[in-house]
Amino acid sequence: MTKKTDKDSPRDPSNWSGPAAIAGAAIGSAALAAALLYSSRRKERAEKAAPKPPVDPIDTD
Repeated sequence: MTKKTDKDSPRDPSNWSGPAAIAGAAIGSAALAAALLYSSRRKERAEKAAPKPPVDPIDTD
């Protein structure tokens, strides 16, 4: 069995890999959410700007 040392302690101030991983995941998920919002908004604007098909008047005699 291995013996735990002070370096293996999760409360060690020099052990920042856990909080860094959490921060990276938060930043990544925020960037993904922003990209999805941007693309959906862009799609809505494109649909509004698309020309509507012309309506032909009904021919009557």
